[in-house]
Amino acid sequence: MVRYQDPVSLTFAALSDPTRRGVLSMLARGPATVGELADAHDQSVPGMLKHLRVLENASLLETMKNGRIRRCGIKPAPMRAAQRYLDGFSDLWERRFDSLERVVRKMEAEKR
Repeated sequence: MVRYQDPVSLTFAALSDPTRRGVLSMLARGPATVGELADAHDQSVPGMLKHLRVLENASLLETMKNGRIRRCGIKPAPMRAAQRYLDGFSDLWERRFDSLERVVRKMEAEKR
């Protein structure tokens, strides 16, 4: 198993799982307990805790414990770092889409 150390790699590794993406989407609407997250994603509490551990290791999640209840909340800073990384590719994709649009328009003009 590859162990990532840099924040952006940890973020992308955590986001690679659809359950963890669903957890973050749910937490974007507000904090939730581990039980609520497990129920919403048809997971056992121990199974959900494994997903939450990955999200915590990537600093995407914070937990607050009150007695036996553990509430989770989202931490947006690592997502911003990943977004900045992806933004570096936007010029490349815009140029490619512009080229594709020119090709499509040319093909449509030739059909007429």
